[in-house]
Amino acid sequence: MMYSRVYVEITTICNRNCTFCPGTKREPRRMSMDEFMRITEKLKGVTEYLYLHVMGEPLTHPLLPEFIRYASGQGFRVAITTNGTLLSKRGQELLESGVYKVNISIHSFEEGSDDAYHQYISDCLRFADAASRAGILTVLRLWNRGFDEGRNINTLALLREYFSQEEWSEGSRGSRIRSKLHLEYGERFEWPDMEKKDRGNEVFCYGLKDHFAVLCDGRVIPCCLDREGEITLGNLFTQPPEEILSSSRAVCMKQGFQKRQATEELCRKCGYARRF
Repeated sequence: MMYSRVYVEITTICNRNCTFCPGTKREPRRMSMDEFMRITEKLKGVTEYLYLHVMGEPLTHPLLPEFIRYASGQGFRVAITTNGTLLSKRGQELLESGVYKVNISIHSFEEGSDDAYHQYISDCLRFADAASRAGILTVLRLWNRGFDEGRNINTLALLREYFSQEEWSEGSRGSRIRSKLHLEYGERFEWPDMEKKDRGNEVFCYGLKDHFAVLCDGRVIPCCLDREGEITLGNLFTQPPEEILSSSRAVCMKQGFQKRQATEELCRKCGYARRF
């Protein structure tokens, strides 16, 4: 029952409307403290790592620091993924919360002037610098290559200038800037969507192999890209994880992926899975 991580969506609310993210049609919702405590209790023994993100921006949740402190006190290592636009307001809270890892999607500022964009990037880099020096694993993400075309600012050049005195050890998917501070980059991908064309059932995915996700209303889904809960396997508020993850639908999916076969329509329409 040990998974490398479980994604827990604490809110569906986001303060941005990025073109690379399709968002969700689900109603705006925030997980309560009581609900979060119930979820974490159910996930004990299932994973050591909680990633507080599916859809929504976790820094819009007023209880985020309390969630992190509570989960950390229960023995979990907690990570978040943020668009970085609220770090200037809530970064200090995050630094003091006991968070284990912060992923910052620095391709998330598409509107506004070059000056505003420069301020956004500067805020993200200052936080990343402080967080990594405080021992928090920090990852700067450029997962939407070419997003800054048309601006008078080259984001990668700005990063290299800001951290010019660091080691910058290059890897296949990014760079290790220094201890606890990394840069990841990649091409824009197509989210799974029931309205998209069927790409065929020859698909491999790590969903249900090393991770799964829990939506804000407790529904369990196989991966963090099922933004509408199309493949709902059960509900963690009312069922134990063992029952949900051993259901015939979940087992069928796992066995299918082992044979590189998609048993679900949504998986056949996923652009991200094609990376594998």
